[in-house]
Amino acid sequence: MPPALLDEASIDARLKKLNGWRRDGDAIKRELHFDSFMDAIAFIKRIAPLADAADHHPELFNVYDRVELTLTTHDAGGLTAKDFDLAEAIDAVVT
Repeated sequence: MPPALLDEASIDARLKKLNGWRRDGDAIKRELHFDSFMDAIAFIKRIAPLADAADHHPELFNVYDRVELTLTTHDAGGLTAKDFDLAEAIDAVVT
């Protein structure tokens, strides 16, 4: 059974607590820039265990020093607490 979708008020409230994330339809996204390609890859390697432990895997796009992250709960068809919990964990790695 997929997790419950969040209502609009919950999405707005949780999004306000995040750093640099924006809503994009049924997903939240964040773009990060690093000093180099290797720094971008190191970041991806740091968040991979978090995603795996949460059994919730972001869509990742990397070009040179840029990483774009997209979170949505596909099996629920939109945003759930899993997306925001992982976004918070990712934010802790960035800071």
